Amino acid sequence: MKLEHIGIAVKNLKDSNQLFEQLFGQSSYKVETVDSESVSTSFFQVGESKVELLEASGEDSAIAKFIEKKGEGIHHLAFEVEDIHAEMKRLEGEGFQLINEEPKKGADNKLVCFLHPKSSNGVLVELCQEIKA
Repeated sequence: MKLEHIGIAVKNLKDSNQLFEQLFGQSSYKVETVDSESVSTSFFQVGESKVELLEASGEDSAIAKFIEKKGEGIHHLAFEVEDIHAEMKRLEGEGFQLINEEPKKGADNKLVCFLHPKSSNGVLVELCQEIKA
């Protein structure tokens, strides 16, 4: 397991992209929309990990609700795993509460699932595995 990316909730993806381009001295390598989550994302490669900016594309999206409640900021930590199904089973057996019963397609060509923050000290944890063709 390794840190794959840090997800940051933002109000305006265009403005935030400019800010993070200045911060990292590079452009994002990918911008995409994930309709199932009502979110637009932008990714920056930072060393071995990534930073994902997330902007709500709908008022009822999880990102819109997060920003309304907590403001902009760190939304989740994502960890890359070899076998997402095995990790989900292992973590559930350890007492972690899964938000998803099955992994779903996320951004950046990944299968993803989330652990409920109530079971991980208030941190939303994402597990992700690259979708192999």
